[in-house]
Amino acid sequence: MPQDPFLKAAIEEARKGLSEGGIPIGSVLVKDGKIIGRGHNRRVQQSDPMAHAEIDCLRAAGRIGGYGGTVLYSTLMPCYLCSGAVVQFGIKKVFAGESKIFPGGPEFMRSHGVEVIDLDDAECALLMRRFIAENPRLWDEDIGR
Repeated sequence: MPQDPFLKAAIEEARKGLSEGGIPIGSVLVKDGKIIGRGHNRRVQQSDPMAHAEIDCLRAAGRIGGYGGTVLYSTLMPCYLCSGAVVQFGIKKVFAGESKIFPGGPEFMRSHGVEVIDLDDAECALLMRRFIAENPRLWDEDIGR
């Protein structure tokens, strides 16, 4: 089965973050079949604990008036911080590349009417597994351990 083009764009963002010395998590925001925002985890690069991929993506999209009809793609299941942003802005659909490595907050999003789809993508999982094996302390910091 061919990879979803929007997930592929999120993976490109994750690889960009990795190439910058950061954590390989990427995200894109889609509206009317077009990417309107892209982002990747920049916690390391900006020394900013709030610079998660989904937050970076929403910042890049800017003020769009309303998020009805938007879809968020992320290479990893959004954490509670990012799940809160999804709920706060009324994004009603989220595609996650994978959730076995990090379960995130799908129940929270679903309890607020968000459709959450776990794509269980092998490339997303491999990217994270490699990163965690090489950078366990940085990963633990990222997830608050």
